Amino acid sequence: MESENIYIRKNVNRSGPRAQRRHQTDGNAGKCRGSRCLVLITVCFQIICVLLLINNILLHITIRAERDLMKSYKSKVEELQENYTDLMTEKLQSNFSSLRQKNLETKVRNLTEEKNQLKRDFNEVGSVSFFLSTELKSWSESRQYCRDHGADLIIIKSEEKQRLITSLTKERLWIGLSDTEQEGIMKWVDNSTLNKG
Repeated sequence: MESENIYIRKNVNRSGPRAQRRHQTDGNAGKCRGSRCLVLITVCFQIICVLLLINNILLHITIRAERDLMKSYKSKVEELQENYTDLMTEKLQSNFSSLRQKNLETKVRNLTEEKNQLKRDFNEVGSVSFFLSTELKSWSESRQYCRDHGADLIIIKSEEKQRLITSLTKERLWIGLSDTEQEGIMKWVDNSTLNKG
């Protein structure tokens, strides 16, 4: 029989105490490195959270400030609109009053001029009396009525006298001008001819 060689390998620990310590140190170093990374990640995460919180607070403050600023602008715009409306109303009233005053002054001036012209016209006419009848009559009947009362129809030979007569009445009236003697030739009741122009 052949002999079998059996070899048994024995695990020999050549490492000794020094190798065991190195092995433990390597394990501890790995553990230490892992926990340091974890601490570093945690700190970074916390810093990011703090920065996000600060950002949110600043954003909230900014939004609130902008909202307050918008309210302030809105109130200023409303105030300016009210002031503008008040100023425009005041300006329009002032302009209206001024125009009204000027218009009244112009009317007073015109009426004063008209009154003065009437006085001048009356002075030119002299102390002549006018009679305006309310009865409707023909030209011939009107002339006869005047003659019966010691007068005659009016003779108008100046613009002033014409303005005076038209200022006394707006009704139609007979004047002392006709073509009864000869058709087409106008003569006044005192037989003077009509001066054209």
